[in-house]
Amino acid sequence: MKYVGIGTILSILGVIFSILLWGTQKAYFLSGMLGGMFIIFAMLMSGATVSGDRLRANLASELKEDRNERNRMTNNALLLALPNIIVAFIAYYM
Repeated sequence: MKYVGIGTILSILGVIFSILLWGTQKAYFLSGMLGGMFIIFAMLMSGATVSGDRLRANLASELKEDRNERNRMTNNALLLALPNIIVAFIAYYM
């Protein structure tokens, strides 16, 4: 839950800086961008953007420790992105 807490802090800071820079009309902007960047990072780390043949070859040739590390980084990036996306939606509709 450490990464959810860090993501929450980043999202609140993103909203505060967005309000200071652009006003309340774009309070969602930095938080949404952070969430999007973390989701893109998670997609790249998980291998979701490559073809099936390439993913199968990568899975067959990588070590179990490397796979576990890649999955851990993917999960952590998604845990960082989740509060940012939620706060961005809340700030957008307020």
